[in-house]
Amino acid sequence: MHEIASALLVFVLLLGGTGLGVLLRPLVPEEHKAHETVQLVQLVVGMLVTFAALVLGLLTASAKSSFDDATTTLRTYAAELIQLDTRLRDYGDGANDVRARLRSYTAGAIASTWPADAPPGDYYPRVRAQGGDDLESTQLGVLLDSVGREIRALAPRDRYESALVGELATQFERVSDTRWRLIEEAHSSISKPFFTMLTLWLIVIFLSFGLIAPRNALALVTIMLGAVSIASAVYVIVDLDTPFDGPIVIASDSMRDALAHMSRPQTALAP
Repeated sequence: MHEIASALLVFVLLLGGTGLGVLLRPLVPEEHKAHETVQLVQLVVGMLVTFAALVLGLLTASAKSSFDDATTTLRTYAAELIQLDTRLRDYGDGANDVRARLRSYTAGAIASTWPADAPPGDYYPRVRAQGGDDLESTQLGVLLDSVGREIRALAPRDRYESALVGELATQFERVSDTRWRLIEEAHSSISKPFFTMLTLWLIVIFLSFGLIAPRNALALVTIMLGAVSIASAVYVIVDLDTPFDGPIVIASDSMRDALAHMSRPQTALAP
């Protein structure tokens, strides 16, 4: 997975920087190892550590915010699908085919977006799950567009149905807009050049550790634990930045609730 590869790469680079510092240490002249020089290096390294910690914290907060925004958009999308199905249900038997297509789309979206989960029931075989982290499925997009075309092709028989067709067209536009917003929010928002520069700063810090750290087991274990901690932070940041891919993903509960709502039989009101 992308997030695991990123974390392992950072971990290896940090340990490589430390190893390079250890190899360069014997080559440093003795006059450069004076107490004042070591104190200056420690001061600069402390400044870099503070700056890197601040940037990592901001990246974590930004990734969490993007994850929460995508979660909110998905819940909004599920609610709008329910509202569209409710309006189609109000239209009556003339919209049954449109409702069936909408249920098929919803089931296909669940199966495609969460391939590791159990696929939804009866309507799942109508749409092939594409899998992967790309939410922009051509097949599902065509199916949803056909729902919009059938809504516009409805032939209302009275003023009530005419008003419903107008509401259905408006509601479908909301669904379509939210779908594209969700697709865009699913893409990674981390700047690769910025992430590369941050990794370079961290390598410089661990290189300095290798130059000034004492050669004993406790120092080596501490440096390794620091590399593991930073690599795990990178893992969380990258995973949160891709909300529909990796171990940390948005749950499919809201979409499954929408599908369950669409599949409920219509109940008549008591006289």
